[in-house]
Amino acid sequence: MNTSPRRLARGIGTALVVVLGLTACGSGGDDGPTSASAAEIQAALDEGGSITVWAWEPTLAQTAVDFQELHPGVEVEIVNVGTGDDQYAALQNAHSAGNGGPDVAQIEYFALGQFSVSGAVSDLAGFGAGDLEDLFSPGPWNSVTGGGGVHALPMDSGPMALFYNQDLFEEHGVEVPTTWEEYLDAARALQAADPDVYITSDNGEAGLTTSLIWQAGGRPFTVDGTSVEIDFSDEGTARYTEIWQQLIDEDLVSPINSWTDEWYQGMADGSIASLATGAWMPANLSSGVPSGAGSWRVAPLPQWAAGESAEAENGGSGLAVPTASGNKLLAYAFIDYVTTGEGVVTRLDAGAFPATVAELESEEFLSAELPYFGGQQANQIFADAAAGVADDWSYLPYQAYANSIFNDTVGQAYVSDLPLADALGRWEDSVSAYGVDQGFDVG
Repeated sequence: MNTSPRRLARGIGTALVVVLGLTACGSGGDDGPTSASAAEIQAALDEGGSITVWAWEPTLAQTAVDFQELHPGVEVEIVNVGTGDDQYAALQNAHSAGNGGPDVAQIEYFALGQFSVSGAVSDLAGFGAGDLEDLFSPGPWNSVTGGGGVHALPMDSGPMALFYNQDLFEEHGVEVPTTWEEYLDAARALQAADPDVYITSDNGEAGLTTSLIWQAGGRPFTVDGTSVEIDFSDEGTARYTEIWQQLIDEDLVSPINSWTDEWYQGMADGSIASLATGAWMPANLSSGVPSGAGSWRVAPLPQWAAGESAEAENGGSGLAVPTASGNKLLAYAFIDYVTTGEGVVTRLDAGAFPATVAELESEEFLSAELPYFGGQQANQIFADAAAGVADDWSYLPYQAYANSIFNDTVGQAYVSDLPLADALGRWEDSVSAYGVDQGFDVG
């Protein structure tokens, strides 16, 4: 289930969202408690009331129905005010005005920082969320926490794997790569066998780039409240650019835009042989490339050096309670149900990928044979990846804006002679300058 990457390349509308984010710090009302005991939350459920949830994720509709059946006095209204940027703009505007917003909001992990730093979302630690760390895999939990607070509860996760067309690899006698060096060799071998076959597509995608730098050990963003450090000169980034520069220089990656009809067609006709992405991808392949059923498989993400076991996340989102919510107790009860209660099972049955350790370790989940992948027990690969994600990654508190200018900076390395490392330097300069303009202390 895709909750994020198709929206990672942002437009100018995102910049407006972020401008409002920091300048609106402190605006908006806080219409409810900042802490509550389990007994107080239960009393609110018994009393009843209504909450509004802004979200685009389809499995939430059934969880809302189930929640209302458990608590007949509670009414949950799911409203899709737009995905990604559209919702974030509306949410930030509601925060600035102090009214008109939801009680619960779905926010992608990379975008959560702009709302927590502006005070637009509640710290959920006082409602009991601070005791839930052990329930979640490390990547998603790290993405919703910071500065001693818990700014959302993880709804899903995106541990990365390599999705590949097994029939195509076997037809051309190419081994499935286990390291990125082998991946580079596989890209060359596929092109040598058929010039129309590319190992993947990439024309400069912020989400893929930052995820692979994360896996390589790079930590370009250091964030402490409104203090930010940005540095793409680290060793992990260099590992990434060394391999990816060769893929670009040798024209080994297709320039097709992700999440387009042409992209899906490329995976269907064999011109795109694989993609490295999050564990939510199976549902997208099933619907977008139905003819690939039985041909595609899943493998662990290639490593930057043989014998390593480094992993990273790509995509995913959490559920937050805006500070202006008029019914924080019911809002927290709902997101707790969705992310740690019976709602988890409901969403898994509908195709969601879990962020909870119990589900990731359950025999039923791990042994499930996925028909699209020829009956492969691919969940075991996803679960192993989730357990291995390093939990010290940080996004910028204005990552949405940073992603929106990625193609104008790093993307130039794909269409000109500009080296990828220099292009990342340009991105660093641009997002650093923007951060200063918005009042961040950028080092």
